[in-house]
Amino acid sequence: MNDIYFYKYLVNKQVFYRSKHCYALVNLKPLIDGHVLLVPYNPKIARFSQLNQEESIDYMNSLQTLTKFLTWEFKADSLNIAIQDGPESGQSIPHLHTHLIPRYKIDNLKGDSVHQNLENLDLDQYLKEFEQRRTQHKLHPQKFKSDDERINRSMEEMEKEAQYLASQFEKFKIAQ
Repeated sequence: MNDIYFYKYLVNKQVFYRSKHCYALVNLKPLIDGHVLLVPYNPKIARFSQLNQEESIDYMNSLQTLTKFLTWEFKADSLNIAIQDGPESGQSIPHLHTHLIPRYKIDNLKGDSVHQNLENLDLDQYLKEFEQRRTQHKLHPQKFKSDDERINRSMEEMEKEAQYLASQFEKFKIAQ
């Protein structure tokens, strides 16, 4: 297997899904459990429009597969699927990547407000309220992480999560 790079960062151990032209990896600073990234193998592809036709088809097929898997694995009601296509849109790493973020009916962050609210909201208060709603409704143990909680995870943590998701993805494929 060739080394896999997310821009200039070696990410072999963070990858849990591979296709012909792209891969999915766990997030260094996830917003919520299940927040992953879909990325083309070619680190020179910085923008969505740089994918050729074959890469685009593979990317979209992988995106669809991953949305089904994340919904299954994390019992999500919905997903945010986001591409920040260029530095002016907030893209911090110049390598095309798509964020997939599980969402829940009770998280009270409607539509795009997840991004606005995360910038403006009293996140500690919101997290307390979300945890109360989650407990009350006996839902999957998910919660948005505050900025203080969103610290770089260790390589060991990310590798363990990637291994777990890879094993769960195999179960998902069998269940389909």
